[in-house]
Amino acid sequence: MAMTTTATRLLTADDLLRLHGEGVRGELIRGVLCETTPAGREHGEIVMALGVKLVFFVRERKLGRIGSDVGVWLERGPDTVRGPDIAFFSTERAPPGERVTGYAETAPDLVVEVASPSDRRTAIDDKARMWLAHGVRLVWVVHPDTHTADVHRAEGPASTLAGGDALDGGDALPGFGCGLDALFGAWE
Repeated sequence: MAMTTTATRLLTADDLLRLHGEGVRGELIRGVLCETTPAGREHGEIVMALGVKLVFFVRERKLGRIGSDVGVWLERGPDTVRGPDIAFFSTERAPPGERVTGYAETAPDLVVEVASPSDRRTAIDDKARMWLAHGVRLVWVVHPDTHTADVHRAEGPASTLAGGDALDGGDALPGFGCGLDALFGAWE
């Protein structure tokens, strides 16, 4: 019995950037394109609410750079490019005046992921662990459906915040805090 296989061509970060210009949205995981679709209004509102708080805090103190859907090149050969909902890069990782028109090649200090209704908890936890494995210091995973947030640090297990708890910037963004109620309050 003969068996044939078709070799799948792995994509590169350059391919992903070209595809983005053609309207294809997604991330590259070890050379494989994982297309994404818009997540929905609630997701976008939470990203903006937290993003605005972070932007004002970071810019007022000149702590670094902050962005949304910033492509970050994590691995090469095969390439992995991920795009967090929000990324904070300290001035040490993204010096003032540095202009990057392609993907960031330095891991952010802080990554925020807002879970979409279609996200499986195991997959989003795996994504948080991937961020940490590549040098991210702190990952917040916000869960709109349960009004909770998981806090992942390089050392120790993840912790879950709820109710009147607040996200804390820790060593990645000292002095920053945002109550979960402020993120979810608009729907109550």
